[in-house]
Amino acid sequence: MSLTRADLENDLLRKTFRQAHPEAPVLSDADQEASLRELLGPHPSGADVWLFGYGSLIWNPIVHHEERRVARVHGFHRSFCLWSHVNRGSLQKPGLVLGLDLGGSCRGVAFRIAGRNAADELRLLWRREMVLGAYCPRWAKVDTGEETLQAIAFFVNREHANYAGKLSLETVIKTLVSARGQLGTPAEYLLDTVRGLNEHGVRDPYLLELRRR
Repeated sequence: MSLTRADLENDLLRKTFRQAHPEAPVLSDADQEASLRELLGPHPSGADVWLFGYGSLIWNPIVHHEERRVARVHGFHRSFCLWSHVNRGSLQKPGLVLGLDLGGSCRGVAFRIAGRNAADELRLLWRREMVLGAYCPRWAKVDTGEETLQAIAFFVNREHANYAGKLSLETVIKTLVSARGQLGTPAEYLLDTVRGLNEHGVRDPYLLELRRR
């Protein structure tokens, strides 16, 4: 299935995770709100917000936005480094999803969210990305080639239990084709991400090698 705006409005991801994995801690409404408020604290009130996407946000952003630009973040790379036990896998057979991990650089897509809608749109985004706290959202400099923007990006939380670290291509490939979760397989997630990047003229050698193999 494809994640929809209605799914986020109904808090589907958190509800489903609680049912599938009741003993695992999930972030409460208060936790998510505190995380969002802390991040937006230094941001000028009413100003537009840029959001950097490097995985599913590219091909299924869901949040309303005014424009998009190809951009690069330096110091971090896109990697299948995060275990997924519900969305793209199960407790018995975990899948993998992408995270921004240390080293290198990553080309993705920056989305501009209108300031008048930013708080509400980002609350939906937090319901999508911050169910478990496996990401660390923070402001990052992203380079569009014409200017440098300050954008929100979701970096992998290396302290989280779901952090998989650096995996061999063989391990990643085996996981991509063997796992399945409520949103489909990690292989489908890979193909959708490659397609979304291609539509923006971006080629990622790591993802293309995974697709080829």
